[in-house]
Amino acid sequence: MRPSHLALGVLVAAVWGVNFTVIEIGLDHFPPLLFSALRFLAAALPAVFLVGRPKVAWKWIVAVGLALGVAKFGLLFVGMDAGMPAGLSSLVLQIQAVFTAVIAAAVLGERPAGVRVLGMVVACAGIGVAAVDEGTSGPLGAFALVVAAAAAWGVSNVLTRRAAPPDALNFMVWVSTVPVLPLLALSLLTEGPSRDLEALRGLDWQGAGTILFVAWVSTVFGFGAWGWLLRRHPASTVAPFSLLVPVFGMTSAALFLGEPVTPLRWCAAALLVGGVAMTSLTLPRRGGRPTEGGERSERPVEPLAEAARPEYHRA
Repeated sequence: MRPSHLALGVLVAAVWGVNFTVIEIGLDHFPPLLFSALRFLAAALPAVFLVGRPKVAWKWIVAVGLALGVAKFGLLFVGMDAGMPAGLSSLVLQIQAVFTAVIAAAVLGERPAGVRVLGMVVACAGIGVAAVDEGTSGPLGAFALVVAAAAAWGVSNVLTRRAAPPDALNFMVWVSTVPVLPLLALSLLTEGPSRDLEALRGLDWQGAGTILFVAWVSTVFGFGAWGWLLRRHPASTVAPFSLLVPVFGMTSAALFLGEPVTPLRWCAAALLVGGVAMTSLTLPRRGGRPTEGGERSERPVEPLAEAARPEYHRA
């Protein structure tokens, strides 16, 4: 990869990692489900006029929108609002790679090789260490909500594989239109109209900034840049940058929110990131066609290289 492309990959990982800290700040201004709805509203409304019509069937857009937008982000935001730290959330969500592999094996018949199974075991050990760490400092219920969010992310990954969108950015922009009304309805039912109205009336520059960051910087820029890299480089070259997300997530949370990074949390990070790497990444075959810049494309040994696609790592 060119140095500028390397820098872009690191920048995207940094944006997605810092996004968890921004979410934590935004939750001080909005109820979690309302905040999630506003995030998708801000991302979808302007962008749908720029990407053109959907290029896959609406059944896939609706299915992924419900699994990713309503279930995954709804559970994540509620879990963080209930006390799950931002840095730890950025780490625990990486277990989505294991859920994706398990669901793909059950639904799509994809059988992971031995090294991937070992990776799943290592990553699950990391989740166990993270649970012990959270149990000594915070509510385990919030931890469970974020794990459930990772499972919902795994479901959306498999649905996205089945949809096979030819234009990933177009697909994700239209997917972002689906969760808005369901999340608003859930917010009104569970968080209450008075709380929602109070948050909207008290909207200030910081609150508006968090919405714009999670919608346009993390979603539109991050997703667009990641897709741009994948069009120019093999998936196995781009995918490792996603493993930097929890590094930036935990670091930014420590710097800006004062979240402690305990020895147990570092141990969990090492196990989770290592396990996810073994589960998600594939060894390339020799050969392949040249890509831009003279590099050669690499064909993954197994189909789960889809975990390198942007919808698999966006936060």
